[in-house]
Amino acid sequence: MEDRIRDATMENLWNMWYSELDRNRSGLTFRVGQVLYSGHSDFQRIEVFDTPAFGKVLVMYGSVMLTEKDEFVYHEMLAHPALHVHPAPKKVLIVGGGDGGTLREVVKHDRVERATLVEIDREVCRICKQYFPSVACAIDSPKTRLVFQDGAVYMAETNERYDLVLADVSDPVGPAEVVFQKPFHLNVFDRLNDDGIFVAQTQSPYYHHDTIRKLYRNLRQVFPIVRMYLAHIPTYPGAIWSFAFCSKQHDPLEVLQPSSIEGLRYYNTELHRGSFALPTYVAELIEA
Repeated sequence: MEDRIRDATMENLWNMWYSELDRNRSGLTFRVGQVLYSGHSDFQRIEVFDTPAFGKVLVMYGSVMLTEKDEFVYHEMLAHPALHVHPAPKKVLIVGGGDGGTLREVVKHDRVERATLVEIDREVCRICKQYFPSVACAIDSPKTRLVFQDGAVYMAETNERYDLVLADVSDPVGPAEVVFQKPFHLNVFDRLNDDGIFVAQTQSPYYHHDTIRKLYRNLRQVFPIVRMYLAHIPTYPGAIWSFAFCSKQHDPLEVLQPSSIEGLRYYNTELHRGSFALPTYVAELIEA
């Protein structure tokens, strides 16, 4: 009898499902084995699921932020293209990114002397250190400086200058909305050194047309060089995700620094060039 009850309980656990829908039209669904954490910070709801398909999954305000299975794609592609273009990326600022994944990639580069992580929600760092230690492993790096503050406020008030600014922010809702707007981009431009580079995640080119059109129009009014590049991320809407490479001087298709970084699972120099080749519908979207 006890074995039958145990088997029935396990069956019910493995029959939980999570769905993330894009405007109730389509989306991602996966089976949940266990809810490891569920709670509210001062800014958002945070959940951690254990799943058979993707390992542990971080969900914030109802959207998948990362999964153990494919987080390396997003974090490598947000960080390494700029780090392989800039000739001397000594000081790097990460806006958002409290899970630590982008930070992990940044500190792999010997040329980086200081990586400042500005995260509005300290609970994100705490939870990721507990449940995603392989992602958050650089939070305690001697190269890391942690600042718990609104990234847009920090960018408007700081007097520091940076070689790279990486915007590792969530969707343009709630606290992250301002990071997608032109005043923030102007502040980034002012805080970058003369050959500085700004990179931001810019949503799904398949689903988020209006956001992308407005965003790239604004970026091109601020930066002389703006290029979109793409990555395949299975658990993000549409499975194709876009990034904006914005630079004062360095064109990512003309400059590529040699690297001795080992152990990368997605980014490489051949992919670097290919990721900037856009499908026609995407090129037309940002040229409109």
